Amino acid sequence: MADTMQFDLVSPERRLASAQVVSVQIPGTDGELTAMPGHSATITTLRPGILTVDGPDGQSEYVVTGGFAEITAAGVSVLAERAIAKSDMTQETMNEIIAEAKNTYSKVKEEFENEAGPVDDAARLLSDMVAMGTHMGLSVND
Repeated sequence: MADTMQFDLVSPERRLASAQVVSVQIPGTDGELTAMPGHSATITTLRPGILTVDGPDGQSEYVVTGGFAEITAAGVSVLAERAIAKSDMTQETMNEIIAEAKNTYSKVKEEFENEAGPVDDAARLLSDMVAMGTHMGLSVND
């Protein structure tokens, strides 16, 4: 088994990272998981959270709001709905993310008035966004 694997992180706006890494901690919708070289092939959806990458040069963290991760024995490719280096995260950006999640929740709640599934999913998304902001020490109130 190799000591490192390829890691790529892209969002619709740009490529955020491409490097050889030791491990990637992924906020999956079914729970946190850590991918390392030799990992079994897996595809998972992302929930809002912090994606942590450990490499030969240290650790990098990225805020992701959702997306997909494809894990193979040779590497991890993440296609994020929105991704920002944690060090670049600002209160203004957090406010935008929370406002978008609240807006989505309101629309879904109105559109699917008597259908719990979509409303629960939107509420969970909003809750995950709030938890992520709180974890980073940012205000999550309007």
